[in-house]
Amino acid sequence: MELSTPKKVVVFDYGFGNVRSAERALARTGAEVEITRDFDTAMNADGLLVPGVGAFAACMKGLKDARGDWIIGRRLSGGRPVMGICVGMQILFARGIEHGVETEGLDEWPGTVEPLQAEIVPHMGWNTVEAPAGSRLFAGLDADARFYFVHSYAVHDWSLEVGNPALRAPLVTWSTHGKPFVAAVENGPLWATQFHPEKSGDAGAQLLTNWIGTL
Repeated sequence: MELSTPKKVVVFDYGFGNVRSAERALARTGAEVEITRDFDTAMNADGLLVPGVGAFAACMKGLKDARGDWIIGRRLSGGRPVMGICVGMQILFARGIEHGVETEGLDEWPGTVEPLQAEIVPHMGWNTVEAPAGSRLFAGLDADARFYFVHSYAVHDWSLEVGNPALRAPLVTWSTHGKPFVAAVENGPLWATQFHPEKSGDAGAQLLTNWIGTL
């Protein structure tokens, strides 16, 4: 019996993410993982993981300086999988507002990343999510599975309209900290999580395995 070839995944290194922990978590799935910002390597990988830690504006600048915005756009236009984590998810939205400063995001999805509306900020620790029916990202996970969050900003409103009935509407997963916020999105080749699957133990490992299985 011929063994399947491991999927090649690039953790995009643009200076704003926990790239080593992401690398270790992906390696647990059996994927062949490389940390790089090399253009050709990132373009040709089976999957591209975009982590993110820190301020929205700083992450956007770092991403653009590394041509990551162009790489993400080109991959998605060709149906090549991309996954964003934490601020790597937030920058996929239209804009972010931090300390009164508005910064343009990649605008893959409409929406504004804004301060969490909760008594305790940041939202730090374990929380459950509400995944929609048919989710492939959360397949095999119990409804009470918990994931690790560390963030002070989030998207509270989802408003993407799908005009073509032949196209599958994005699947949006929610969590709650004070007010409900977007915890994950599955949209064709573009998936993302607000929480850190690489820090979420066995549940996070299963989630990353699910993503690798779609590549």
